[in-house]
Amino acid sequence: MAKLFSYMQNATRLYSSVSGKVKSQKYVLTKYFQGEPKKSDFKIVEEDIPDLQEGEILTEAEYLSVDPYMRAYMIGYKLPTDMIGGQVAKIIASRHDKFPVGKYVAGQFGWRTHTISKPGAPQKSGFLPLTLLPDLGPHPVSLGLGVLGMPGNTAYFGLKEICKPKAGETIVITGAAGAVGSHVGQIGKNMGCRVIGFAGTDEKCNYLIKELGFDHAFNYKTTNIRSALKEGAPNKVDCYFDNVGGEISSTIMSYMNHYGRVAVCGSISSYNDATLPKVTILQPAIVFKELKVEGFLVNRWFNKWEEGINANLNWLQDGKLKYQEKVYHGFDNMVDALVGMLRGENTGKAVVKVK
Repeated sequence: MAKLFSYMQNATRLYSSVSGKVKSQKYVLTKYFQGEPKKSDFKIVEEDIPDLQEGEILTEAEYLSVDPYMRAYMIGYKLPTDMIGGQVAKIIASRHDKFPVGKYVAGQFGWRTHTISKPGAPQKSGFLPLTLLPDLGPHPVSLGLGVLGMPGNTAYFGLKEICKPKAGETIVITGAAGAVGSHVGQIGKNMGCRVIGFAGTDEKCNYLIKELGFDHAFNYKTTNIRSALKEGAPNKVDCYFDNVGGEISSTIMSYMNHYGRVAVCGSISSYNDATLPKVTILQPAIVFKELKVEGFLVNRWFNKWEEGINANLNWLQDGKLKYQEKVYHGFDNMVDALVGMLRGENTGKAVVKVK
């Protein structure tokens, strides 16, 4: 009888922050994007949240993520479909003793306000495993979507596992002021490398140099790319972290050293284009310079996800990793935030604060 009473006390504690039925709102994509995403491509649907089963948790979204991959990936889903994406959420009910009420998790829950999930269950496809966030001290929990989340691990594993830079080598990064690019550059500096970034405004370039310690940063919209490379990388380029694709990537790869390494993370320059751009052919540079060019998805490293989180957290705590966020506000503004991020409004990670 005492054991039963103890269990009932524990169950009450786990459910303590929820009263009555919970309803969730979610974004459903009803039309494939043509050009920039539009609000008319979605509808917001309300649904009831069922009772929790043993081992499950109920979370309420606090921050939702907008990322470049979202624009490219939705064409692969059959419509109508729930919108994909990561979020940091607060546990408001739990039947899992290791995920108590009041803690925060990061997960690939999509654009929705409330989610039931089961920690430890097989992971569905996505870029963000369900993770119980550590105590971040003075830092916002939104970092679980940035330097301590998918972008942070994309930078960490993409640079470390594919580019494999050595101290003294030169790294070039496109999309350098974004969530991933700004992180890659700082890791490169922490590894003793020369770092050159390309970004879309003079303000962003100044931020990369003065705040993040890049050796050079150039506005790709106003600079001759080859001249910039000669100035910033007199000994040419050993590692290229490619976030944008397009002609700038062809130019950079033709300026690389023998046995250079290229990590292809994305091609944001063409995501909104109706037709694919024509660029200078890459194969001669790849062949004659014997370059290693490898594309990647960060979920390749799900099995050692915490390694990246801990490495980035240590750099953050040691003052060797800085971050900046572009915070949009309101669940109703998700599409505007996605479009703004694709237009380059953000320096660092773009997130939406739900309330």
